[in-house]
Amino acid sequence: MSYNSNFDIKSVMKTLGTVSDKYPKGSAEDEALRIAAVALLYVQDIDKLEDYRKYFVDFITGKPLIPDQAFATREEAEEWLASGKVNGSELITIAGQGFTVGGMASKGWRLLRTRLPEEPEPPGSK
Repeated sequence: MSYNSNFDIKSVMKTLGTVSDKYPKGSAEDEALRIAAVALLYVQDIDKLEDYRKYFVDFITGKPLIPDQAFATREEAEEWLASGKVNGSELITIAGQGFTVGGMASKGWRLLRTRLPEEPEPPGSK
């Protein structure tokens, strides 16, 4: 199956809503679909949709993702966040685990866990 990286967000939201309607409100499935929908809207709202489209293609096609920064420890990464030399949506690694910089400069950056394709599946996820 091929994936369309130039997807229409309204169509995706409609599909997520249709699927969500099949599950009881508050169920784990409803929550997961809501999280996915809000995450996509967030990416659009912070004007990073084109960055996401590139990430999507690279992820789906299995192209290696090249981190913008690599740190040995979480403390080093947090120091870098505090330095002000950060751009939103940067991909970094901390001890081999992927993270994306999220948030806004005015409210403070934070690290969002982003499992890289080469990382092993978490225990119990299969």
